[in-house]
Amino acid sequence: MTAFLLRGRVLSFDRKPETLTDTAAYLYEEDGGILIEDGLVSAVGGFADVKAKAPADTETRDHRPNLILPGLIDTHLHFPQMQVIGSYAANLLEWLNTYTFIEEQRFASADHAARIAVHFFDEMVRHGTTTAVAYCSVHKTSADAFFAESLKRNMRMVAGKVMMDRDAPEALRDTAQAGYEDTKQVIADWHGKGRNHVAITPRFAITSTPEQMVAAGALVKEFPNLHVQTHLSENLDEIRFTCELYPQAKDYTDVYAHYGLLGPNTLFGHAIHLSEREMDALSEAGGIAVHCPTSNLFLGSGLFPLRKMTNRAKPVRTAVATDIGGGSSYSMLRTMDEAYKIQQLQAERLNPLESFWWMTRGNAEALSLQNHIGGIAPGMDADLVVMDMRATPAMALKAEVVSTLAEELFLLQTMGDDRAIAETYVAGKPAKSALAG
Repeated sequence: MTAFLLRGRVLSFDRKPETLTDTAAYLYEEDGGILIEDGLVSAVGGFADVKAKAPADTETRDHRPNLILPGLIDTHLHFPQMQVIGSYAANLLEWLNTYTFIEEQRFASADHAARIAVHFFDEMVRHGTTTAVAYCSVHKTSADAFFAESLKRNMRMVAGKVMMDRDAPEALRDTAQAGYEDTKQVIADWHGKGRNHVAITPRFAITSTPEQMVAAGALVKEFPNLHVQTHLSENLDEIRFTCELYPQAKDYTDVYAHYGLLGPNTLFGHAIHLSEREMDALSEAGGIAVHCPTSNLFLGSGLFPLRKMTNRAKPVRTAVATDIGGGSSYSMLRTMDEAYKIQQLQAERLNPLESFWWMTRGNAEALSLQNHIGGIAPGMDADLVVMDMRATPAMALKAEVVSTLAEELFLLQTMGDDRAIAETYVAGKPAKSALAG
């Protein structure tokens, strides 16, 4: 049994903080200790108490004065779009056709997919993200490369081979039957291997025929515990086109409901422009609206109505994500900085305690994985991130006047990026420092 102690200021959320003074929502230890054994958290609390529970010769890794939190969770991004990030386009559909669909064709090559997978996981670790929910390309080779690299690094990842059989270049289309069979094979090959989770992944209604939507629904029936990921109501032109393709549907959300794709395991990327009926439908089914702030701003898609969704009589479950490569940063800190601004533009507030809950425990709850990730408690995965609010000269100067935990979190969110990530632990092993080695 391999065991070691981490020492530092420890923060872990039990539920969403309602206010800046809601200290009952989280554990905070000024001089905290985390005992890690065989990749899991064994004990957490005050350092002296945790050290007393550990074997006498247990190594201590001292991260003081930095803050130790659960590893960050990104609930929506695109593995094949690492070289699409920062592409100049007017809107979603132009961006897809001009850049994204061209780039994704390269993932038919196993060598290319394997090369990009290394870079992808390096960036996750560098930015403190220990779990991500990723779209691969339409090619099974891309999913194989993704999960092979995830297995090598022992990371808890969720991903799927995209199902897409129309309204895309021929080289980027499967068929309803091929998408079904390839997804079943990816599930057989990778789901549950290491910490891998396979997601059923119809890209969005525009790029799937009714036959493929039926096939995706059949997969959901066969594998009811798997995650489902797709896109919903990101762009007004997208919504109009979808409704033209599926004229029998009440609205965009109803398309997914009709084919059995609306449920408590379904992650809907963006979900900006929903009607009251659609929000009711998501709420009743338990579907998750995934906010992608940097992408929504970059592509001019719209402002996510967070408070409208969460404060209504039938609240909608929400998550937050980078949406690389429509999104413009791999950093969940940068993502939350933009999420804050989007709420400001709607005369709403997003307090920093809530922001950090959202990208840890909140996103874990959206994935129904809160028993494994998103917190620091005995039996949970030792996926952790160490943050330094003094990481840059400008941050260090601001840190001189920081006097509360909330102020520190807001500083990290507002000015932080990968440089603020002092270390990332994956299943108890230091991963970011290993990149430099």
